[in-house]
Amino acid sequence: MSNLGIGIIGCGNISTSYLRLAPLFKGMEVRAVADMNMDAATARAAEFNTRAQSVDDLLANPDVDMVINLTIPDAHYAVSKRILEAGKHAYSEKPLVLTLEEGVTLRDLAKSKGLSVGCAPDTFLGGAHQQARAIIDEGKIGTVTAAVCGVQNHGPEGWHPSPEFFFLPGAGPMLDLGPYYIANLINLLGPVKRVGALATSATPTRTIGSGARAGQEIPVKTPTNIHALLEFHSGATVNLTTSWDVWSHKRNHFEFYGTEGSLYVPDPNFFGGKLEIAGRDGVISEVEAWDHPFGKNNQEHPRGAVANYRTAGLADMAIAVAQGRDARCSLERTLHGVEVMTACLTSGETGEFVTLTTTCTRPAALGPDEARALLV
Repeated sequence: MSNLGIGIIGCGNISTSYLRLAPLFKGMEVRAVADMNMDAATARAAEFNTRAQSVDDLLANPDVDMVINLTIPDAHYAVSKRILEAGKHAYSEKPLVLTLEEGVTLRDLAKSKGLSVGCAPDTFLGGAHQQARAIIDEGKIGTVTAAVCGVQNHGPEGWHPSPEFFFLPGAGPMLDLGPYYIANLINLLGPVKRVGALATSATPTRTIGSGARAGQEIPVKTPTNIHALLEFHSGATVNLTTSWDVWSHKRNHFEFYGTEGSLYVPDPNFFGGKLEIAGRDGVISEVEAWDHPFGKNNQEHPRGAVANYRTAGLADMAIAVAQGRDARCSLERTLHGVEVMTACLTSGETGEFVTLTTTCTRPAALGPDEARALLV
C-alpha cells in the first residue's frame, strides 16, 4: 500500500504534535505545510524537513491526497470546505464545525465527491480508554446504567497570552474540551438520544494572566459553566459537566456505574492513565494495564509523563481510505458529537430538553494488536 500524501494547513502549536508523531504511523507521509502567515509555514517546514507552501498552492498540490485542518475553530468549516472542493480528503482538529448545519454541508459535499472527512479527538484510541471499552464490552461491571464525567478547572486565561477566542461563541469549555468527553462516551456507550442542560457564566469578564497583555480584561460571551444530562440510546444516563468556573475539585474524569460494579476512567484528553474498578463489594482496585502501544508514556507534561499518540486517528483514517472501510474518527461520529454539544448549549438557553436528529455507530474497538498494526 502506497503512502497517502498529507498536507497541513495551520502551523500553530498543535502542528508540532502532528509533525512529530506522524512518522510513527504507516500509510501516510507529510509532504507540505501551509499557513496564512508564510513565515510560520517556512519555519515549521524547516523544523520538520518538509515543504512550505501557500494555502492555495497546497490545495493544488497533486502530491497531497489528504489535508489536516489545524486552523482556529471559527475557520474549521470554511477551510475544510475548501479542502473538499479541491478534491482532497479532510481531517480536522476538533471541533469539526460550530453548527450542525455546517457539518451536514460538509457531509453532503464529501459524499458528492467521493471523499472522506475525519476529525480529532483520537484520544479515545488510547490504551486506557480502549481497555475501558474492553472491560465494558466484556460485561465486567454488568450493564452500564449511569455515569458522571466532566472537565472542571478555571479556564485558559491564566496561561494563554491571547485567550479571547476561548470565551467567544463557538468555544467555551463545552466546544473546546467537550469533544474529548463526547468522543469517549460514544466509544464506550454509543450514540446519545436527548440532552438537557443548565448553562451559566460566573463573571462577565476574565483577566489575562500571562504574556505581554497580563492584567487586561476580556469579555465572556459564551457559557463557562455547563451541567448537562445525556440520555443514551443504550438506556444509560450520564451527567456531563464542562466548567471553567472551578478553582479546585475532587471529582474523577469518568465514573461508570453498572449493574455489577463501577469503572473509573482517566482524563480523555490523554491516551493513557490509571483504570480502577470495583465490584458489588464496593472495594476499588487498580486494573493492571494491558500491553497496548498507545498507553505507553512517551512525552513529558507538567502533570508528569503522559502517553501522546495524536495522529493515531489520522493514521487509521489514511488506512481506512485505502481499504475502503469505516474510519474510527469518522464524520458520522464527529457530526453526532457536534450536535450533542450544541444541543447542550441550546438547552441551556431554552431550559428544554433537546432530542437529537443525528445518530452514529460505536467505532470499532482498537485492541493492542490492531493498534500495533497502525505503527511503522
